[in-house]
Amino acid sequence: MKKEFVVKSIDSAPDGAPYVVVSLSSIKDLKEGGPQNPQPPFGGSKVMGFSNMNDMMKDLNKMMSGMGGMGAQGGVTQLKLEMHEYKEMGLSVGDKVFLEMTKAETLGI
Repeated sequence: MKKEFVVKSIDSAPDGAPYVVVSLSSIKDLKEGGPQNPQPPFGGSKVMGFSNMNDMMKDLNKMMSGMGGMGAQGGVTQLKLEMHEYKEMGLSVGDKVFLEMTKAETLGI
């Protein structure tokens, strides 16, 4: 199976680890959001910085309960990429990407 997506946002790891979270929206979902239901298809990426543990927990709770105030959004696929993978791909918000998924064959031995 192969699906087409658009990069909606690129966020840093909430725990400060060396990876990024890439949010993807399907082309179909973006087209269905037409003029009768205007919504910005490419929200700016939101990077949360933390100066202490209390701020981190407050911001993390906000992010988990609606992605930082954007509200719950259906049809969003998120990928966790290591920094070297992200840099190698050179992704930007608005880029068109394809995801291909195949099921592994099992021999049953």
